[in-house]
Amino acid sequence: MIVGVDVGTSVTKAQLIARDGRTGPAHEARSTVYTLPGNRVEQDLDEVVGTVVTVVRAAVADAAALDPDEPVEALALTGQGDGLWLRDAEGRPVGRALSWMDGRAAPVLDRWVADGVARQVHARTGAGLFPGSAGPLLAYLAEHEPERLERAETAGYCVDAIVQRFTGERTVDASDASVPFLDVVARTYDEEALDLCGLGEWRKLLAEPAARGALFPLLPEAAAELGLPAGLPVSAGPFDIPACGFGSGLSEPGQGHMIIGTTLACQVLSDDPSPAGGDEAAGMVLATPYEDRYLKVMPAMIGTAGLDWLLKMLNVRIEELDALLAQSPYGAGGVTALPFLSTSGERAPFVDARARGRLDGLSPLTGRADLVRALCESVAYSARHCLETLGVSASVTACGGGARSGEWGRIFAGVLGRDLYVRDDAVGIRGAARVAFEALGVSAQAEGAEPHVVRADEEALAFYEEGYAQYLRSLAVARDNW
Repeated sequence: MIVGVDVGTSVTKAQLIARDGRTGPAHEARSTVYTLPGNRVEQDLDEVVGTVVTVVRAAVADAAALDPDEPVEALALTGQGDGLWLRDAEGRPVGRALSWMDGRAAPVLDRWVADGVARQVHARTGAGLFPGSAGPLLAYLAEHEPERLERAETAGYCVDAIVQRFTGERTVDASDASVPFLDVVARTYDEEALDLCGLGEWRKLLAEPAARGALFPLLPEAAAELGLPAGLPVSAGPFDIPACGFGSGLSEPGQGHMIIGTTLACQVLSDDPSPAGGDEAAGMVLATPYEDRYLKVMPAMIGTAGLDWLLKMLNVRIEELDALLAQSPYGAGGVTALPFLSTSGERAPFVDARARGRLDGLSPLTGRADLVRALCESVAYSARHCLETLGVSASVTACGGGARSGEWGRIFAGVLGRDLYVRDDAVGIRGAARVAFEALGVSAQAEGAEPHVVRADEEALAFYEEGYAQYLRSLAVARDNW
């Protein structure tokens, strides 16, 4: 069995995955997200490492109950991507990590958009830049805090920071390295993309991507902390979005996947490494553990976070969501929405830091259910926009908190015009375990049980086809006016 760990932005989870797909209980530990003036969002690496230790020890204690005859074969890590986690030669933090939600580098990105740098980088690497990606954050520190970069040995990401602490290896998974400077075909850094961003002198801070199937032995001191044997193989990646895709069973080009979480991440498996997004210079293309397979991703900033905001405003508990959605008809009684409720604007399937949400069609007859349904429908329209931009042509799976809602799932199926295959909550850990099992050369069914199928409602299909067209028209008008 594998101990799988998913290091989220604020919650770290771990559980055991057996070769036949059975799982042990999920264990969680929270870490602090520091939201500070100047659109700064930071995390403490030492605290995050501590959460991993806590949940791994708890998961290891379940091993005998899950299968007393099956040993723990590896530790498989996945977690949040983007951001900037600076470390010294020993892997210790050089200041707090800059989160993927950090907005301090927005002026840098504005310059790169205005002078064409962002578009040129996207054309070379397939990476759509946004304020919380490593490129703008590195450039910001080079301009405002160069001494921090001088003190650093590595400018990396969350997962590889933890791997260095546990194994001593200075490495990075190719999925993380893909954003934004990797040539995903050659799996080497695109030096011209670095130079375009004025970051050539800081190339030395980028760790070389690990080879496919790489495993790293657990250091004795880390093993003692984690309750695992020294030398146990550690698998490092892919990061959470691709891990969820592979944990949901992506295996053939054209298959799509959605994470309906705090953000809405849509992706498609492809044998074509060319950039997604076209003229929008949005999205990302990720290297994967598989030869000639790439993930094209549209990681929209919207998702359940916007719904959480609205429910809080309306004093509605999340447990009431399905009942509320059922009270409002298709089209939410004439209320429509644009779901761009992030202070950072939007990054997929278009990039605009000025993007903001709106509600239209209100009247004295509008109720809470209509407002909630309008927002949920708008998120589904955004998902279709992302998936169509990516060129999804086969089945679509889904996971995340939003996928637990049966009524919202039916909205997604109706808007997408296809059945939706919903996986359990362990997909990120399952994806990391799948990669680890394969690296070990072990045959395993990491995906677990068959997904739950949400059928597209025939009556909804025609209605949502027109609703989607209206959404695109409203979006075009809004973009002209932001």
